[in-house]
Amino acid sequence: MTTFTDRPNTALLVIDVQNEVVENAFNRDAVVANIKTAVERARGAGVAVVWVQHSDAGLMLESEGWQIVPELEPLPTEPIVRKNYKSSFIETNLDSVLEHLGVSKLIICGAESNHCVRHTSHSAFERGYDVTLISDAHTSNSYEWAGHKISAEQVIDEQNDNLTNYEMPGRLATVQPLAEINF
Repeated sequence: MTTFTDRPNTALLVIDVQNEVVENAFNRDAVVANIKTAVERARGAGVAVVWVQHSDAGLMLESEGWQIVPELEPLPTEPIVRKNYKSSFIETNLDSVLEHLGVSKLIICGAESNHCVRHTSHSAFERGYDVTLISDAHTSNSYEWAGHKISAEQVIDEQNDNLTNYEMPGRLATVQPLAEINF
């Protein structure tokens, strides 16, 4: 249903699965394992894998914490987008990378659910991409806001609910567990 009628392809977008970002994340090992499986399945199906790495004052470019976790390894042919904001589209080349690959549908996984995964998913959707969030392949941390304690599990559940069957003219956002993702 995408608005990009001249782009027939799908890409797996792996967001910020970096050492420091997921160091204490909820269910880290299982989520990283699911992301690894998604990457392997995408590659096996000939689906492009696009990686995103965040940096800011607390997460310095090229530092050990900035590196993608050792369980995951981008291939030299796979694009890596560097970003400084929660949305992977702001002041990056992500749109042009996806255009070059002929991508109209994004399958999204990564970290953190309530920050970069959320903002990138919504930015993609608003730009006209169909979006599928892998429900068991994104993670976050617990936090406190305005005196309310929010568990990481609640954050993840809320993001899954937020994108479930979300429609806009000419596009659709869905949420599916890894087992149901068809590359």
